[in-house]
Amino acid sequence: MSSEMLPAFIETSNVESKQDVSESQEERQKPSSNEVTEPVSKRQMKKLMKQKQWEEQRELRKQKRKEKRKRKKLERQSQLDSSANGSERKRVRRDIAQSNLRLIIDCSFDDLMVLKDIKKLHKQIQRCYAENRRALHPVQFYLTSHGGQLKKNMDENDRGWVNWKDIHIKPEHYSELIKKEDLVYLTSDSPNILKELDESKAYVIGGLVDHNHHKGFTYRQASHYGIDHAQLPLGHFVKMNSRKVLAVNHVFEIILEYLETRDWQEAFFTILPQRKGAVPTDQACEHSSHGKQSPRPEDGAKCDSNEGVNSRHEPISVHTEAKQDQESSAEF
Repeated sequence: MSSEMLPAFIETSNVESKQDVSESQEERQKPSSNEVTEPVSKRQMKKLMKQKQWEEQRELRKQKRKEKRKRKKLERQSQLDSSANGSERKRVRRDIAQSNLRLIIDCSFDDLMVLKDIKKLHKQIQRCYAENRRALHPVQFYLTSHGGQLKKNMDENDRGWVNWKDIHIKPEHYSELIKKEDLVYLTSDSPNILKELDESKAYVIGGLVDHNHHKGFTYRQASHYGIDHAQLPLGHFVKMNSRKVLAVNHVFEIILEYLETRDWQEAFFTILPQRKGAVPTDQACEHSSHGKQSPRPEDGAKCDSNEGVNSRHEPISVHTEAKQDQESSAEF
């Protein structure tokens, strides 16, 4: 072999040697027919299937994201158009007329209630706040004597209360904030029947869940402070099958409804829950005339704030007691 052909021969030999080594490595890596392949577990199989589905649905997810962005864009455009043209909600809001009537929930009974009752009162206050915010004639809402267990419960379970709007939350007693001649305490023990709402007055609702332990307490308080008192005329318009116990928020809502309609009967029947079985007193009288003799009505009849009263002319009280649906309530 000549010296000229020697380098070419060596190079060719090296290439063939490398190919042989590569082929032998591949053969070693391939499992032999005699070797057993390790089985795939169910968990691994599920993982592989999920991965496969994820890959297959990649385009579908992309399409859904595009559709979502398009939908949101259309919604924003629609909101802008509504704002430009004056949306229905804004037209309704312009019809709202703020009432001068002040409605107070007296929270000075903190030491007379256990935590369970405090929580019920808290829920009622939340409902009153929400209803007043959406009312056509919202009142000047006051929460007085705010502190103790009630404030602690609100801090722990409803931290957003510090940002509430259109409400006066005060630690002071209502008698320190409003002139005595402007105050009217709503209590079923009062002999006075409230026929109209005077929007220059401040009406007080007693926020007490007392389980019959403190009968007549709010009436005695009103007398102690020398302020006027009255009861709402539920018994003149409504006959209920159940005990006349209403939640504090129901009393609040009845007043809001009356400010809108100026009709006690409509206000009562709009707000009273169906479970009360309420019917107009004239229908109750017709039914009674065919059955048992109805009790003799007595205008201004006094009713205990925590027990059922026989007279169907029993006005509403706002003295509260525990009742179903986790509500502090008042018997009327």
